[in-house]
Amino acid sequence: MQESGGGGDAHGGRRRRRRRGGGGGGGGEAAAAAESAGDGDAGTGKTTTSSLLADATALRHVNVGDVVRDKGLHDGWDDEFDCYIINEDLVCDELEEMMEEGGNIVDYHGCEFFPERWFDRVVVLQTDNSILHDRLASRGYMGSKLTNNIECEIFQVLLEEARASYPEDIVVALRSDSVEDISRNVAALSEWANNWRPDMSA
Repeated sequence: MQESGGGGDAHGGRRRRRRRGGGGGGGGEAAAAAESAGDGDAGTGKTTTSSLLADATALRHVNVGDVVRDKGLHDGWDDEFDCYIINEDLVCDELEEMMEEGGNIVDYHGCEFFPERWFDRVVVLQTDNSILHDRLASRGYMGSKLTNNIECEIFQVLLEEARASYPEDIVVALRSDSVEDISRNVAALSEWANNWRPDMSA
């Protein structure tokens, strides 16, 4: 299972649009464990949800923002958005072997540049705009960085990107306004992951 989360934060960074050639495929790979991509703007609870889900299952939590920062998989710093400009090719190359092994929750604020064959489930977390604004402001988001994230949520940019990039039947949108929502989402995703079988990806 691979999960990837959404938005734009200092760890995750903005994406430089470098589309990888080839590497497409069916709605998920036949791995030893399910693969799922989780998506959502910054402040929607991606990392909290991913961490709790990893604790509740045998899945590995992969925070792409941390990988970008620690491995230097970026093309510099964007002063306007106060974040790294990630290099999509380098990120995909870095994660390829891990994704082939399976059993991952990929936590990132976007998923459309990842190969389709990587995922069995794509989860988009959504938060009420007023709640999201307060969460981001408390993190120190301001100016273009704050506006961009709020607009992405208003216009459901990440959900539309996910639906355009992956089979519609594997894309799921979940509400993430509260601690109760997060607990409910973790329980539902844990049940899905624990009941997942390789033939479900065929």
